[in-house]
Order: sequence, then C-alpha cells, then structure tokens
Amino acid sequence: MLRVITMKINGKEVEVAIDERESLLDTLRKLGFTSVKKGCEVGECGACTVLVNGEAIDSCIYMTIWADGKEVLTVEGLKGLDGELSPIQKAFIEESAVQCGFCTPGLIMSAVEIVGTGKKYNREELKKLISGHLCRCTGYENILNAMERIVEETYKVVGSEES
Repeated sequence: MLRVITMKINGKEVEVAIDERESLLDTLRKLGFTSVKKGCEVGECGACTVLVNGEAIDSCIYMTIWADGKEVLTVEGLKGLDGELSPIQKAFIEESAVQCGFCTPGLIMSAVEIVGTGKKYNREELKKLISGHLCRCTGYENILNAMERIVEETYKVVGSEES
C-alpha cells in the first residue's frame, strides 16, 4: 500500500510516496542518495548507516514509514556551503582510511554520531563502537586512526568551550 510521508533529509523537507514495506535504504537510493550503500540488507555490515534524529541506524532494516516526521542525515548532508568536505571526511582522507570506499560512508556517519556525543573515546572504545561495520580492505587501523584524530580534535574544541 502506498503512503505519503514527510521527513527532513540533510536539512531539506521531503515529501515522498512510499510502499509501507520499503526500507529507508531503498527510499534514500530512490531519491538519489548514493552514499547509502546496499550491502548485506540484514543490518550486519554497516554500509547503509545514516543518522535518524542524530542516532546511527542501519537503513536497510529501518522502515521508511518510521522516518515520517524525522530528520535523516546522509554523507551528502555533511558538505559545507561551498561543497567543502567535513572535518570527519578530511580526517578519513588524510589518514588513508579509504580504500575501495564502499564501507566509508557508513563509517563516516557512525563517526558523526560518535563525535556528536562530545565524549573522548579511547581506541578500544572506538573499536567497540564501530564493531557493526565490515571493511574488507583497510584492516581498520587507518579507520581507527581517523576516528581517534577527529574525536581528539573535537574534544579539544568542546573541552575548551566548557572551560
């Protein structure tokens, strides 16, 4: 059964007709958000990770109908006004945390959630926080380097604001 819902995607309100059985992943892909990757389709690989109201979710197992009235953020929504990359994306590039790139958008979205907490995580905690992501290329070391770097940089800024 078709149903029309409204959600905010990357800050822009969108009204879309969906099948009630449609995953958020399929809806986002249909709308042209290609950073959201279709990997396992059972919530195991993390390639489809997006933020819904600030929380990282696997969009392949999240029904679009649940996003009605909510805010969805994809990697496309991270770019600056002039199209510049976000600090998290820059850290991934500078730390060589990208190889084939298939898992990268999902990892970046998890990093956005992690950084958004304002907490300073150590490497072991970061390993646990990204345990829902599969990467076949990098061996995770450079990904963890990028995440440690951006957490540290963000914590310094947040910590100095609280002083």
